[in-house]
Amino acid sequence: MSYIIVGLGNPGDEYEGTRHNTGRVIAEAFAKAQKCDEFVFDKKANAQVAEGKLKREKFTIVLPDTFMNKSGNAVLRFVKSKKAAEQLVVIHDDLDLPLGRFKISFNRGSGGHRGVESITRAIKTEAFVRVRVGISKDAGKGKVKKPSGEDAVGDFILGKYKPAEVSEFKKVSKKICEALAVLVAEGREKAMGDFNGL
Repeated sequence: MSYIIVGLGNPGDEYEGTRHNTGRVIAEAFAKAQKCDEFVFDKKANAQVAEGKLKREKFTIVLPDTFMNKSGNAVLRFVKSKKAAEQLVVIHDDLDLPLGRFKISFNRGSGGHRGVESITRAIKTEAFVRVRVGISKDAGKGKVKKPSGEDAVGDFILGKYKPAEVSEFKKVSKKICEALAVLVAEGREKAMGDFNGL
């Protein structure tokens, strides 16, 4: 059974380069790194879809063309059972991690992320892989400085990366692409063991 890799974000030019589109950007980078087929619009899923192969393992990359809080609609087209959900990998931005850090987790809660919540509701399980990508400011000593209040959070996640942050984002994006390659070829436990301590 092949992996389904979902990059979360919002569709439309106005959201390109925003922190909330981090998952989508990294999924596109992975598709490029693995020389996947071109993305094709899947009308039933309302998503851009590309197929790829790594060693003998096939995988599908899905970029929902729905807004973040409706991401589950697109995923449901590809994940029809709880067994299939174990091969699902969702890449998304995370306010609880600093920019430059990421964490691979399995069978965990949404952490308040609306895209993840939408997927959990749609496929009726939390037993899938999440690649949580940090977007907050690093406050040192493992702490993050994140905005407080709904409006401030909204402004921050829908804001674009500052020029000084772009190089840090590119570095972590490259590292995540390496982790995804290990995950597809050798499984989630190996990817978590190799990359979660970084």
